[in-house]
Amino acid sequence: MKLSQFGYDLPEDRIAKHPAENRDESKLMVLHRKTGEIEHKMFKDVIDYFSEDDIFVFNDTKVFPARLYGNKEKTGARIEVFLLRELNPDTKLWDVLVDPARKIRIGNKLYFGDDESLVAEVIDNTTSRGRTLRFLYDGSYEEFRQALKDLGETPLPKELNREVEPEDEERYQTIFASKEGAVAAPVAGLHFSRHLLKRLEIKGVKMTSVTMHIGLGTFSPVEVEDLSKHKMDSEQAFITKETCDVVNEAIDNKRKVCAVGTTTMRTLESAVSSNGRLNTFDEWTNKFIFPPYDFTIANCMITNFHHPKSTLMMQAAAFAGYDFLKKAYEIALKEDYKFSTYGDAMLIID
Repeated sequence: MKLSQFGYDLPEDRIAKHPAENRDESKLMVLHRKTGEIEHKMFKDVIDYFSEDDIFVFNDTKVFPARLYGNKEKTGARIEVFLLRELNPDTKLWDVLVDPARKIRIGNKLYFGDDESLVAEVIDNTTSRGRTLRFLYDGSYEEFRQALKDLGETPLPKELNREVEPEDEERYQTIFASKEGAVAAPVAGLHFSRHLLKRLEIKGVKMTSVTMHIGLGTFSPVEVEDLSKHKMDSEQAFITKETCDVVNEAIDNKRKVCAVGTTTMRTLESAVSSNGRLNTFDEWTNKFIFPPYDFTIANCMITNFHHPKSTLMMQAAAFAGYDFLKKAYEIALKEDYKFSTYGDAMLIID
């Protein structure tokens, strides 16, 4: 398929700037793949589509406050530093993005905090905006990581086009987030409230998790028309034996296996055994899913409404069917559904 097939006009006012007042009260569009029927619900109604021993698979990654602001030595220019991944804990080496990048060269030093107790030196250029920083900090490693947290802010996506607000610290995080390492939230999971999880548990629906530490590569623009030529950035993912056992039992018993979000789905599809079961996983994956694609593990999926030409939209189209997804997006635009990170949700089911 071609990149241009995933273009559509997304008006600015359809991008949700803030989350719904209650997590489980966003809109939910339900797409029935077998019949082509589309229903309009509230997210908390998702429980009606699942029965005892069906399972939800979540991504339990936790977002860390990855956006810092420092000042360049001598000039004092304000520089945004976006932490991507830690390369070496001992030497405090990090992969980062800087903005504005043209001002930041190898050898430059950046100072953070009112007391400038945290300093970073640029030791390599990796891409046009990418740099490798060595942090200099007079304290233990635990104190250094705490300093990063104290100085960092919630890494809201740029497309929201607003300043970070206090509520974002809680709302740009799933309620089941437990393993820190992501620079972006698994947004389909943001719709689940504690009350909804309790209702699902009472109904006998099972829940399990995988971990994918989401990097900015998930949101990188596709710059080739031929999708088979696009290369995803690698992201670290983990699947435990306990999760495999729960998922494989559900597959054997022909239960619903619902992947909550594109990152969960990519993690599951990165660990498929030759006999169509889920394997344990502890490595990096750069799996890119676009139509046509045969899914092995999950038979239903929850996702948000995504930006034009995004890899997230492409994966949703691979699961729903390209024509069905395009129709759903057209309806969503007419029916005032909200798009993007804090937007409304879609359940794709047979």
